[in-house]
Amino acid sequence: MLDANTPVAKAKPRIGFIGTGLIGTPMVQRLLECGLSVAVWNRTPSKAVPLVEQGATLADSPRALAAACDIVCLCLTNTAAVHDVVFGEQGIDAVLRAGQLLIDLSSIAPDTTREMAENLASTCGARWIDAPVSGGLPLARAGRLIVFAGGAADDIARAAPVFDALSQRVTHMGGHGAGQLAKSCNQMIVACNLVTIAEMLAFARKSGIDATQLPGALAGGFADSLPLQVFGSRMAAGVVTPRIGGLGTFRKDIDQVVRLAGECGAYAPMATRASEVMLEASHLESVGADPDVSRIITLFLERSASGSTSPDTL
Repeated sequence: MLDANTPVAKAKPRIGFIGTGLIGTPMVQRLLECGLSVAVWNRTPSKAVPLVEQGATLADSPRALAAACDIVCLCLTNTAAVHDVVFGEQGIDAVLRAGQLLIDLSSIAPDTTREMAENLASTCGARWIDAPVSGGLPLARAGRLIVFAGGAADDIARAAPVFDALSQRVTHMGGHGAGQLAKSCNQMIVACNLVTIAEMLAFARKSGIDATQLPGALAGGFADSLPLQVFGSRMAAGVVTPRIGGLGTFRKDIDQVVRLAGECGAYAPMATRASEVMLEASHLESVGADPDVSRIITLFLERSASGSTSPDTL
């Protein structure tokens, strides 16, 4: 029998998760491992089947999911996809409740994020947190992602059951859209790093040293980075499967950075060049449709082989 001094366990929130793709799947797995009740929905239902086998519940629609959950998480490909799920013809805004949390883990436009958050608050009173992540598949699987959060501080505090399961650190960057802006800064560094890593490895191979030894040789020094150890090792060894980071996704993010830089008057020549290189790499027939970003090295290898080494020809 409970008495006044007996602690009462706080009920765990019911989590809904929309978007079980490359990064969304390990996120859901982490939530399940942490004992949370998770309902999932994905545009391609087959991608959600393994998660159902691991304990998730498959929702009939995004609206059914949102109506049955306390916190709704989104992990979708782009701004348009997020807008469609929330405000489209079958948008979840029709069933979201006042005070209900929506956590957008996608990497999308900061300006549109602010507009959608304001729209959602005015139409149904639901609370928006933009919470893009960094760390890729290895940290997603380990529940060690980095979260850049935008929104109200008390809403972010209420999202703790989700963030505790998924991340090692959550930084409150400011109001709506601030999390997305921080992710844009992250993607500037990562995209420029990936392009430089590919250039360096192609140079190493052309100059006659064993490029496969370089990630290990550089580990711990000033040139080291997580992208070097994860993607650089794959580039050097020619490993492109399984896909752990889509070239198209990086292109989308860096193109957005270039747009934002232009709009606010920031000088961003490196991001602009990275965008151009990734665009050209994605057009190579030899890399296929939306390959792993490790295939970016193909551009440098092919240009080196053909003698087209001038920056103007890249």
